[in-house]
Amino acid sequence: MYKKVFFSFHYENDVRRANVVRNSGVFRSIQEAGFIDKAEFEKIKRTGENAVKRWIDQQLKGTSVTVVLLGEETLNRPYVRYEIEESYRKGNTIIGVKIGNIRDMVTGLKSINPSTVKIIGTNVLGESLSFNEIVSGVYDYINDDGYNNLGKWIAKASV
Repeated sequence: MYKKVFFSFHYENDVRRANVVRNSGVFRSIQEAGFIDKAEFEKIKRTGENAVKRWIDQQLKGTSVTVVLLGEETLNRPYVRYEIEESYRKGNTIIGVKIGNIRDMVTGLKSINPSTVKIIGTNVLGESLSFNEIVSGVYDYINDDGYNNLGKWIAKASV
């Protein structure tokens, strides 16, 4: 059965690490959303913040799981926070996958894996929404063998 999954990540810092995850082969049975070409994203960004949010809203349609690829600054990024808030509001199961241990394909460097204790927005009642309180699981792509297990984590989140 095909599942539609939204991937959220800090594009500028982590796109190469995100592409390692994207190319892992798990996507044979999963439809993906949230991956976008840099030129296309820059074009959307030039039309303004509301256009970016509309694009995110469109990408979230039909998804049931949001995978947040956690790099060093991911939870500080305004659009990532918006993606998480909207995912939460629409009832998506949210999982975190730490990608800091994936070596950057160009520099060969790793980055810091972030804390998941972070206020990322507000819920419908206006109360603080903390990532660690709404996430269904946090995994490390390298240490937890994401290449072989990402599909299982998504399937588990879909139950």
